[in-house]
Order: sequence, then structure tokens, then C-alpha cells
Amino acid sequence: MFLLVALALLLVLPSPWNVVGFGVCFVLFVGEIAFWNRKVRGRRAQVGAETLIGQTAVAVSNLRPDGQVRVSGEIWHARCEGGADEGDTVVVTARDGLTVVVERSQACGAARI
Repeated sequence: MFLLVALALLLVLPSPWNVVGFGVCFVLFVGEIAFWNRKVRGRRAQVGAETLIGQTAVAVSNLRPDGQVRVSGEIWHARCEGGADEGDTVVVTARDGLTVVVERSQACGAARI
């Protein structure tokens, strides 16, 4: 953004001020690049099925032990060793290929007692 402002100032301002304005905006542009480079360096992109682990899901079908769950608007094949009914809240604990392994949520278990 600062680079575009620098170019605009270079074309619009009168003779000595266009160079000063360009220089200031160019220094700010370099500072902005350095800031964002430092901020995002070393951070791995969080994409893929690994990001599902730890998220809550809703059972779309009975999980005895296999069924389907809805996680973040997507329907996944799921396995729940303890079993869960349709509509129960479950938590994704692992992934096995295209199957997510889930456990019944503590809130759901407390409601059943």
C-alpha cells in the first residue's frame, strides 16, 4: 500500500517534495515488509485434516461404532468406540485415513446420567 502512495506522491507533488514524499513512503513500505516477514516467519500453514483434531462435531447418524459426523460444515465418516446417538456432540481425537476417531463430549455424557 505504501508503495502505491509513494508512486502517487512522486507524480503529484511539486519538485523537491515529490522525492521527499517518495522516500518517506518507500521507507515505510520496507518497514511494513520487514514487519510482516518477521510476524509470519516460521509459522506453518494449518491446512488439511490434521486441523480437525480437537474440534467439536455433531453426530449425523448413530455411531455404533461407525457413522457420520458434521465437523465445520463438512460430513466425515467417523468411529466412536463408546458409541453416540444422532445429534450428540462429540470431539475429534484422531484421524485414520479419511475416518475421524471421535469420543463423546463430557457435556453430552453428563446430560445422559
